[in-house]
Amino acid sequence: MEPPILDLTIARIFEKDQPWASERLPLVEDRARMRLGQLAASLGDGEWLDGHFSAGDLMMASVLLRYRMLYLDEYPALAAYVARAEARPAYQRAFAAQLAINALQG
Repeated sequence: MEPPILDLTIARIFEKDQPWASERLPLVEDRARMRLGQLAASLGDGEWLDGHFSAGDLMMASVLLRYRMLYLDEYPALAAYVARAEARPAYQRAFAAQLAINALQG
């Protein structure tokens, strides 16, 4: 899930002034949506990716947060998945710990 969002970030921010940007951006957006669709299909009606909450869900929810402002609302199951993950105490602790690390480095 990360490569498409990285490509999208690069296309929208760093390549936006390139003469070919208007042709590249739709391709990058389509790829991001394709991956989100694949993940939504994999999740199906389940609450978590492997059936129970795991470190993988922590990591995936963090990646999906980058999509929140763009396309996540197009995938209600994934938006609900992220909301469930964010509500968990383990996620909140992990997120707080990462913020603390980032504050030390900044």
